[in-house]
Amino acid sequence: MNFLLEAVQWLFSPERLEGTNPIPLRLEEHLFYTFFSVIVAALIAIPLGFYIGHTGKGRDFAVGLSGAARALPSFGLILLLVLLIGVTQVQLQLAAITAFVLLAIPSILAGAYAGIEAVDRRVIDAARAVGMTEWQILWKVEVPLGLPLLIGGLRAATLQVVATATLAAYVGLGGLGIYIFRGLPLQRYDEMLGSALLIAALALVLDGIFALIQQFAVPRGVSAGRAKDVRTSSTRRRAVAAKPAQERRG
Repeated sequence: MNFLLEAVQWLFSPERLEGTNPIPLRLEEHLFYTFFSVIVAALIAIPLGFYIGHTGKGRDFAVGLSGAARALPSFGLILLLVLLIGVTQVQLQLAAITAFVLLAIPSILAGAYAGIEAVDRRVIDAARAVGMTEWQILWKVEVPLGLPLLIGGLRAATLQVVATATLAAYVGLGGLGIYIFRGLPLQRYDEMLGSALLIAALALVLDGIFALIQQFAVPRGVSAGRAKDVRTSSTRRRAVAAKPAQERRG
């Protein structure tokens, strides 16, 4: 409990807002690595996922690639890319962001093609029957209906990168992880725990934002249909429950 209180005191001390390592600056760096990496990964994975989901081609390859990429050790991947690319500031940033992008792609790819595949085939057949082209079917039918799963993939990728971006500090790139790697050799447990709490809080905030976006991404017609189904099921249950009582009175 003392460690937790000390960590909270460290977080809210005035020194955290000034000096050479202020929290706002490190938070800005952490968010930059996170969102830039996720955006780059999305530009790669979403078109590929849409193609796989719409055509059905390459699905086994995508599933295998996603599974293999998720097994990559984040720390080892960053160090390997640093050794391959170089150790200047720009090269370190390129190596770290490349690692984050590679870690974000599997979740986004899975969300993209799973969202398209989840669309009822009867809906797609109906769209073809009214004369829609394949491009129109993709963008006007499949993408809107599969958007919640795509956002779920972006949500998972963002959370993974938020956690992994902590390792950027190990190669001197800043971010919120700098307090952990700085406090480790000095045994500053309040600083290390405070940094961990800050990273966890950031992950929870981003998760909540994506959860809201995912909820609002559900098309109105689908939401209305689900609500109607719930009301219908509730009415049927009440009718079934009331029937034995009516039979007893009869």
